[in-house]
Amino acid sequence: MTVRLNDAAFEHAKALVDAGRCVLDERDAWSEHEPTAAQENEYIERHGWRDYARWYLGVDDEAAEDTKGRYKFPYGDFSRVHRCGVLSAESRAGQRKYLDIERAAAHLHGMLDARRQQRVRR
Repeated sequence: MTVRLNDAAFEHAKALVDAGRCVLDERDAWSEHEPTAAQENEYIERHGWRDYARWYLGVDDEAAEDTKGRYKFPYGDFSRVHRCGVLSAESRAGQRKYLDIERAAAHLHGMLDARRQQRVRR
């Protein structure tokens, strides 16, 4: 399995965080916020595979195109970036030694925590 950073997804996630389209939740919330298979299917049907791919930090080049198995490390709910999803992706990428994905998730983690700090100061 050759999994690499999905640069388009990373850029998309950064733009969403910059625009404030993010949820500053806790690590354990991902099991509740991660899209279900039915939600994924609905999103693909409405928006296509290209848009679907932008919600996954990893791409498995050995998996067939236009399959869910091609995309790894989700970080959001197809509307907003979730801190819990980013933390999950960062942890799992580190465990599997996908350093480029781990670094990208760590960058997003830093962006989200900076927003969190701004919120606390207000």
